[in-house]
Amino acid sequence: MSRLTVYHQDEPDTQLVDTDDGETIAQELNTVGVRFERWPAERKLSAQATPEEIGEVYGAEIKRLQDEDGYQTWDVISLNPDHPDKDALRTKFLSEHSHSEDEVRFFVDGQGLFTLHIEDKVYAVLCEGGDLISVPAGTTHWFDMGPNPSFKVIRVFDNQEGWVAKFTGSDIASKFARLEN
Repeated sequence: MSRLTVYHQDEPDTQLVDTDDGETIAQELNTVGVRFERWPAERKLSAQATPEEIGEVYGAEIKRLQDEDGYQTWDVISLNPDHPDKDALRTKFLSEHSHSEDEVRFFVDGQGLFTLHIEDKVYAVLCEGGDLISVPAGTTHWFDMGPNPSFKVIRVFDNQEGWVAKFTGSDIASKFARLEN
């Protein structure tokens, strides 16, 4: 189940907001410029669905994002607990960073924890299958796929190079809860 937990940046053990209500999650994130939506699947996908099949099922939603926000390209990334580089990838994504473009992710299935550092607040957003999150360009954040990653995600980009991170060097991510799956 999707969940939003908000903290003050200096109090990682005190929750200011904690909700699993999708509408409340979207409203809370919208106040800080983050887009959160739930996308319905037109048909069920198999566990072995290819990027092409996933693109067919979610093509209308992808096109809507491209038309609304000028995104140019998209792909599908999939990770599972057997991936040989899962530990290195987890470590890389757990460092606070930002991007010069929006980070748009739609979870086809599985889960991941996006944690956003906006002003003096930290927004932990547990995304699961059916969730779209769009983190605005310049927003510092980190992502945790957990020690046993299991997800398929559509990534949408506004430049052909795709994902390029600018790491902050901050240790704030180490002070907040991780995804334990």
